[in-house]
Amino acid sequence: MIRDVSLWRGVVPAATTQFATDMSVDIDATQRVQDALIRDGVHGLIAIGTVGENNSLEPDEKIAVLAAAVEVAAGRVPVIAGVCELTTARAVAFARAAEDIGVSGLMVLPAMVYVPTEAELVAHFRAVATSTYLPVMLYNNPPAYRAEVTMRTLAALADLKNVVALKESTPDPRRFTDIHNAFGDRYALFAGLDDIALEGLLLGARGWVSGLTNAFPQESLALWKAVQRGDLAQALIIYRWFMPLLHLDAAHDLVQAIKLAETIMGRGSERVRMPRMPLTGARYNEVKRLVETAAATRACLSDVVA
Repeated sequence: MIRDVSLWRGVVPAATTQFATDMSVDIDATQRVQDALIRDGVHGLIAIGTVGENNSLEPDEKIAVLAAAVEVAAGRVPVIAGVCELTTARAVAFARAAEDIGVSGLMVLPAMVYVPTEAELVAHFRAVATSTYLPVMLYNNPPAYRAEVTMRTLAALADLKNVVALKESTPDPRRFTDIHNAFGDRYALFAGLDDIALEGLLLGARGWVSGLTNAFPQESLALWKAVQRGDLAQALIIYRWFMPLLHLDAAHDLVQAIKLAETIMGRGSERVRMPRMPLTGARYNEVKRLVETAAATRACLSDVVA
């Protein structure tokens, strides 16, 4: 079992949850998607995060998807469970259940729907973290969840040894430097928006929690490898090619867009659960064009994608 946070690094896709035609969770298809990503070389998996449609799953379905991810990963990469509940009590119970399943760590979101005060947000994170021995990644995404993990929040949680990482999904890359200046290496930083991934990695993020890696894993890994070897010229070639697609990760329909991209690339299904609905009309055509253009032009990366 991989529980050492030192292994949390690199490209970690927020994997999709696959559904059958009757909209039940398709465990076999979900495991095929997860296994394909691992075989492509990703460094870990986020299971039932935002892209995994956490809030569209019933409690028993969440457990089933997590168990399936742990089973198929088979110790090859860390499996990090999204903790995304309506109340703190439910989040605590789910964190304990995830630990029992054998996940490697938790990615903890603010309680859903309710917009907390800073004190309430700190109390929520503290309650979940102290309920488990697992390492915890906090998830900061104010545009989506209307709660910000501020410097004061991070300072208030710094005494918790198992709160070890931060997925930073604000659109402002200055945060990476500000957090480093305030806390040094206290928190392992992860780029959480695809279209600031390179900026985050260059500014000290140790990894990238990615959406579009679900459809284009080789190119995502090539970007990471270029940064690791200090080859900014190659990183820029990949990033500039990738950027039209990466912008999809910052849109409110990111789940539908990413699953459509998966479908076009032969890696999954575009089926999503309501209230989400598959893309249609002009937006469908726009995303389809972006994915097909990327697929048709990826040959231009042949010298930099190994």
